[in-house]
Amino acid sequence: MQFIDKLAWIEIQNKSILSTKSYGKDKYYIPGGKREAAETDEQALLREIKEELSIDLDLSTLTFVGVFEAQAHGHPGGTLVRMTCYTANYSGQIKAAAEIEEVRWLNYADQDKISAVDKLIFDHLKQLNLL
Repeated sequence: MQFIDKLAWIEIQNKSILSTKSYGKDKYYIPGGKREAAETDEQALLREIKEELSIDLDLSTLTFVGVFEAQAHGHPGGTLVRMTCYTANYSGQIKAAAEIEEVRWLNYADQDKISAVDKLIFDHLKQLNLL
């Protein structure tokens, strides 16, 4: 079993969740990414969100949501993605940057547009009546 260790920032407004699609990808993902060597969750998430969305997360408001695991989209069977999710307030205006082609607000009915791990996260948020 191989694991891809990723971090994600959950931003919900009006029962929709902020999602991103990278150039050349066929699915939307909750924004975030992989940590670099020796980075903490906080460091990696702040860096990734700044790179992808041109905004700054407020570290003092960072709140752990959960860890979700599923088959990694587009990878061989047995490759799991482990997504550690947080919420946080932010400053700045959200706009696509770096490898991000599109930023879109998705709702629970958009499950055909997302990866397996994001489906688990959507289900969790739906149970909390957030989506």
